[in-house]
Amino acid sequence: MSEFVKEISAAEFESEVLHSELPVAVDFYSTDCPPCAYLAPSYERIAEQYGSMMKFVKIYRQGNRELANQLGVKGSPTVLFFKNGEEAGKRLTGYISKPQLRLAVEEITGPRVREGGLAKVECDVLILGGGPAGLSASIYAGRAKLHTVLVDEGLPGGQAATTFHIANYPGTPGTVRGSELMQNMVNQAKSFGVEIHDLKEIFQVDLTGERKYVRTEDTEYYAKTVIIATGAEPRKLPAEGEEEFRGRGVHYCATCDGAMYQDADNVIVVGGGNSAVEEAVFLTRFAKQVTIVHQFDHFQASKIAQEEALNHPQIKVVWDSEVRKVNGEGHLTSVTVENVKTGELTDIPANGVFVYIGTQPRTHWFKGQVEMNEWGYIQANEDMETNLPGVFAAGDVRVKKFRQVITAAADGAIAGIMAEKYLMEKARG
Repeated sequence: MSEFVKEISAAEFESEVLHSELPVAVDFYSTDCPPCAYLAPSYERIAEQYGSMMKFVKIYRQGNRELANQLGVKGSPTVLFFKNGEEAGKRLTGYISKPQLRLAVEEITGPRVREGGLAKVECDVLILGGGPAGLSASIYAGRAKLHTVLVDEGLPGGQAATTFHIANYPGTPGTVRGSELMQNMVNQAKSFGVEIHDLKEIFQVDLTGERKYVRTEDTEYYAKTVIIATGAEPRKLPAEGEEEFRGRGVHYCATCDGAMYQDADNVIVVGGGNSAVEEAVFLTRFAKQVTIVHQFDHFQASKIAQEEALNHPQIKVVWDSEVRKVNGEGHLTSVTVENVKTGELTDIPANGVFVYIGTQPRTHWFKGQVEMNEWGYIQANEDMETNLPGVFAAGDVRVKKFRQVITAAADGAIAGIMAEKYLMEKARG
C-alpha cells in the first residue's frame, strides 16, 4: 500500500466507507490474480491524482468473504464506489484499464483540474505499447543508438506479464512466468538507453505529418517515427445481462475466480481456443460439471488441450451455439443459448460463466489515420509498414494469422529495424 491507498477490513468498512465525508473507491482484490496485479499500479496512480476528491481503499476479498458476498462481489478485482453511504456510479471488474477507472472516478467527482503545463519530449522513435512487440521494438531501436521512448497505459509487459505460464518460448526451460519474461525484456530495453514512460493515458494522436504527435495527460511527444504496439484486450461476452452480472457470475479469469465455484453444479465456459479449453479443465477442480459452449462444431485449441477436455468426465460440450442471455435475480442461475444452425433457444442451468472468446484491438486512437480492417486491426505489410510513412504496427494490434508472444516479439524486432532504416533514408535525403 502507499500513502494514497489504505488497506481496510470488513470491520472498518462502515467507518471508512459508509461514514466517509468524501466519496470512496473500494477495490476488492485477491492474491494470485493477474487482473488484480494489472489494476494495482493504475489504482495507485489514480489515487495519487484524485486523492483530494475521493478516498481510495483496498479490501482483501478472500479474507473478507462475508462482506464481499453481502455486496454481491464475486470476482476479482471488483471496484465499487460509494457516496454518502450508498453505492454510486458503475461497478468495474476484470481487466480494468486506467482510462476505465479514471472515467468511473470522474463520473462521481467530476474532472480533475491539472496544475502546470504539459511537458514536451522529442525523440527519434516513439513506441506506443509495452507488451512483447513494443519491448522488442524498443530493444532493437535502442541498440541502434536511436533516442527511443516507450509509452504504456499501464506497466510494461502487456497481457503477457499477467500470464502465469508461457509455454514453448525459445531459450526458456519450456515454461516461464510471463512477468519474469517481460521484466527481462524491460531490463534489456533500459540497458540500451530506452526511456519507459508508464501509466500514461493517450488523449490525442496525429500521425499524418512528417513530425508525429501524441499527447498524454501530462506530456506532448514529438517523434520522427512511431511504432504502434498497443495490443488487444479480452473481448466481452456479447449477451444480454453480461454487464449486470460481470463480476457477479460472469468472469474472465478462472485462476482468479474459479475457487468460488467449489462444488457448483455447473459452470459454463464460452469459447473454443486454447484459453477456453485449458481453463475448462482447470475449472473441473472446483465445479461438479463444466459445460463448454462453442459457436463452431470443432475446437481451435491444440490437439493436446482438445483431447484432455473431450476425454474429461466432468466436461460437456455444446457445439454450434452462442450465449444470448445471462439470467438470474441477484445471482446467476442460467444462460440462454442459441444454436446458430437451427435458431433453437435453450436455457442451461449454471452457477457461473467464464468467457474466452478472443480479443479486440486497442486501436481507437488511430481511426481515420491508419488503415484498418473491419474489426479494427491495423493493416501492415511484412515489414510492419502501415499506409502512413514512418508509422509501423507490430504485435496483436495488426492483421495477422497467429497471435503469440513470440510472433509479437518478431514483429517488434522487424518494426525496430525498419524504423532505423526509415530514419537513415530520411537523413540521406
